[in-house]
Amino acid sequence: MRLAQSFSRLGTETAFEVLARARALEAQGRKIIHLEIGEPDFDTPANISNAAKKAIDAGYTHYGPSAGLPETRKAIAEYVSKTRGVAYSPEETIIVPGGKPIIFFTILALVEPGDEVIYPNPGFPIYESMIQYVGGKPVPLPIREDREWDFDPAEFEKLLTSKTKLVILNSPANPTGGVMTADTMERVVKALAKFPDAVLLSDEIYSRIVYEGKHLSPLSAPGMKERTILLDGFSKTWAMTGWRLGYGAGPKWLIDAIAKLATNNHSCVPAFSQFAAIEALNGPQDSVTAMLAEFKTRRDVIVKGL
Repeated sequence: MRLAQSFSRLGTETAFEVLARARALEAQGRKIIHLEIGEPDFDTPANISNAAKKAIDAGYTHYGPSAGLPETRKAIAEYVSKTRGVAYSPEETIIVPGGKPIIFFTILALVEPGDEVIYPNPGFPIYESMIQYVGGKPVPLPIREDREWDFDPAEFEKLLTSKTKLVILNSPANPTGGVMTADTMERVVKALAKFPDAVLLSDEIYSRIVYEGKHLSPLSAPGMKERTILLDGFSKTWAMTGWRLGYGAGPKWLIDAIAKLATNNHSCVPAFSQFAAIEALNGPQDSVTAMLAEFKTRRDVIVKGL
């Protein structure tokens, strides 16, 4: 007996492997400072946890729609519309267990063997892993230190071809922390206009973790809503990593396809946790502000020391 050949193309996220080793050392009584996993060292704000508890007590412990509860999708649509300046309807959103399903399901829905997918390098390892798994051709887009961890738009333009099915961008970026400039984004939008069949996956999971200036989303550019799938979620901003709550916003034809994959994969996201998501989006944001201020203080200490 053996695994399918496609499994040999599947990578991993080594941060989880290091985390497992670190937890094992902690179990032996060792004191560990965790620098491996992208997880805030804060607890989920009490108002968010309480919203989930109330939902459990109210009986929200049953199956729900694969794409998410109507009220949750409505809250996400309103939040995305407000933060990106582009109108979204609930039907153009989907809630999933973490951010990774948006990556996996988008690639599964769009990429066929031989199709090219441009992705940031260095970048989140799951991008390349999923591209290879479905038989697509990974096309790395170099992230440049001399551009303050942005990429060179000229290099991006040269990578686009008639075989480009998907472009993955990540800003603010993992692992570099780089932020795409307005000039870079403008060049990307203009370049993509010449390749109407290419879809953009904009990974903005760190959209609220910005220390200077404001977050820029390609969704805000004219004409980009129709060809962009947004990835965002609750893990980083509201310290909800263990809740496994993420969401996508995009054209309805793609959201419907992802919802079908969700039905086949995980059925639905727990209903009670979706009420926690609503509270995170619509409730007080003091905890987010405080956490971001603490992160900035730590960053400044490290940068000054270096």
